[in-house]
Amino acid sequence: MSDDRAKLPQAPLSDNERLKRQSDYLHGTITDDLQDGLTGGFIGDNFQLIRFHGMYEQDDRDIRASRLEQKLDPKKNVMLRCRLPGGIINPEQWLGIDEFATKHTDYGSIRLTNRQTFQFHGVLKDDIKPMHQWLHKLGLDSIATAGDVNRNVLCTSNPVESALHEEAYEWAKKISEHLLPKTTAYADIWLDGEKVFTTELSAPQTKEALDPKEPVLGQTYLPRKFKTAVVIPPHNDVDIHANDLNFVAIGENGKLIGFNVLVGGGLSMEHGNTTTFPTIAHEFGFVRLENLLKVAEAVVTTQRDWGNRSNRKNAKTRYTIVRVGLQTFIEEVENRVGVKFEPIRPYEFTGRGDRIGWVQGEDKRWHLTLFIENGRILDFPNRPLKTGMREIAKIHKGDFRLTANQNLIVAGVAASQKKKIEEIARAHGLIDDGVTPLREQSMACVSLPTCPLAMAEAERFLPEFTDRLDAIMAKYGVADETIVTRITGCPNGCGRAMLAEIGLVGKAVGRYNLHVGGNRIGTRIPRLFKENISADEIVDLIDGWVKDWAENRLEGECFGDFAIRSKIVKPVVDPAVDFWDESKVAG
Repeated sequence: MSDDRAKLPQAPLSDNERLKRQSDYLHGTITDDLQDGLTGGFIGDNFQLIRFHGMYEQDDRDIRASRLEQKLDPKKNVMLRCRLPGGIINPEQWLGIDEFATKHTDYGSIRLTNRQTFQFHGVLKDDIKPMHQWLHKLGLDSIATAGDVNRNVLCTSNPVESALHEEAYEWAKKISEHLLPKTTAYADIWLDGEKVFTTELSAPQTKEALDPKEPVLGQTYLPRKFKTAVVIPPHNDVDIHANDLNFVAIGENGKLIGFNVLVGGGLSMEHGNTTTFPTIAHEFGFVRLENLLKVAEAVVTTQRDWGNRSNRKNAKTRYTIVRVGLQTFIEEVENRVGVKFEPIRPYEFTGRGDRIGWVQGEDKRWHLTLFIENGRILDFPNRPLKTGMREIAKIHKGDFRLTANQNLIVAGVAASQKKKIEEIARAHGLIDDGVTPLREQSMACVSLPTCPLAMAEAERFLPEFTDRLDAIMAKYGVADETIVTRITGCPNGCGRAMLAEIGLVGKAVGRYNLHVGGNRIGTRIPRLFKENISADEIVDLIDGWVKDWAENRLEGECFGDFAIRSKIVKPVVDPAVDFWDESKVAG
């Protein structure tokens, strides 16, 4: 280490560090577990190790109690998250995903996530290995979409600036491949050793390789999960401040010349634990394309070496930066790359979310962004979304883009196909002209009944909650406006409520912590206004706030900015210092 401030006080390592070290580079005894018919789940270390292979063990909490009454174990299954950098998938792959979800999952749905990929839910043990082989035949995998690694790399969906998006997307794929684990465990366990992906980018770019088998991540991988995103201004549609490592595309004359680098964002926390806090990312500087992979690797290896491996609650990159100091971290990255950051190039965000509906790109092709509430694609009563997507996939000649806001873009549509695709979409409820701007900007995590961490409803609660907010917006004459509203079932941050103008964080069944004061473009953390309150109490508070906003806002003033100006709460300036400061809540 180049600075003593990077050193942690002596403390026992967390058990996850033992687990990773003893796992034989993520193999564990998963293969043996697959043969164990006595349980539908995974035992011992394998419960954690399957996460590095893109899966979480879950059970249906709605039926857990009734099964226990019958002296039955919980109905264990896995959720799988696909690796899909940039969220792009072709129609043939979509049809294959649809077929597996229909035949081999308990729920039959395809769940689009705000990590710009899809999830299968309810896969039983006998179908797990066939699932990975199914994905492999489609040209897909789930490597490193969970666990202490760099996860699925986001990229702005941007259907308009086609040339710039194509370049940014290619870099997102390169970053993803370069930072992947190099162990053969995934192929050995699930594919009987068949090659999974190219290793052309596996050679370390910096001087810090410590392990020949894992030159970037090392034998014990990262201290905690790590998230990366690529964004093309002015649309912050990937919420860059939710990620450990971010690349802001800078173009000149329509050509990508490099990226501004932002590091240390993250949204998870723990209720009542003031040593945890969400924060936005720090600007490091501008990097040219030839140094991009070196910089990505240097940030990851610095966090690998300096991150807290004793206390997982303080193990993410943002806590490392707070502990060692921002400038110390920047200088270490520069030393590892052998290049100084250039000054940040000017950029501006004007909004986020997705542009729902048709838009024509620079290539004259058409792109249809479909609003998918909660990202859940299933055949609902009077809204057979899954069937509609299947019918579109059968005729579509372009690609599909999963967005970081749980929506889906039918991209690259020729003018001759535009009418037919719209007809299919409307007939199956994939286009609904009655969806309000507020609903389009809403988001929730999966939460109950499948997430074991969930404390309160999120996905199943959001539609009803949004109905009530829509009624308030209409009552005060602002139905054509939006407020970025998000709900997460626990404080781990999956629903990105800590970048919302109004964010609800689950505290107990039917009760939430209410946060307010984020902004429209996603560059400010909202402050806790009131803790452990019911939906009715929240709606009553929002009713008064929206009335005041509608009557007294400045021209173009978003709700979050109004909440700050009207002193509902004071802004979160330095989350490490003032996020938990109760004196900065009005009243």
